[in-house]
Amino acid sequence: MKLFFASDLHGSLPATEKTIQCFKSSGADFLILLGDILNHGPRNPIPEGYNPSAVAERLNQYADSIIAVRGNCDSEVDQMLLTFPMMMDYAWVLLNKTQRLFLTHGHTYNSDNRPVLKKGDVIAHGHTHIPVAEFQGEQIIYNPGSVTFPKGGFPASYGLLVDGWLTVMTFEGLELAKVQL
Repeated sequence: MKLFFASDLHGSLPATEKTIQCFKSSGADFLILLGDILNHGPRNPIPEGYNPSAVAERLNQYADSIIAVRGNCDSEVDQMLLTFPMMMDYAWVLLNKTQRLFLTHGHTYNSDNRPVLKKGDVIAHGHTHIPVAEFQGEQIIYNPGSVTFPKGGFPASYGLLVDGWLTVMTFEGLELAKVQL
């Protein structure tokens, strides 16, 4: 199974188009959206190409391949535009017999406030807009960064899970972080 991760699109149509193009060319089985999909939020500037309804239309074309969780900028009104569910605060994905992937946005659960996890489990979240792929204690903390508002001096980025490796990549193909499951 190959997974593609994106977070914090914040309604930017150009960032969404780049994300979809990369998702399609990656050959990933699923597109995992870690929240803040349509709305830019009151603390962020209006992003380039801000067009939440067009972003929803584009993402809806891939609804059967999307697993999404709610971000702190997502609302029930946003859900009305989307044909895939995105109002869950978290979701679990079974990676194998011993490892789970906990998907969340990061504003509630994150590396500092983890749900009950087993040794080797992964918590994947966005929210900080800063890419991370590393063991912290007994769990893996994974953040694909942001496709629209990267922070910490990092470029826009996304994530991949391929052959037991979690990687954070730039749209130019540069590897920012990597950890083995």
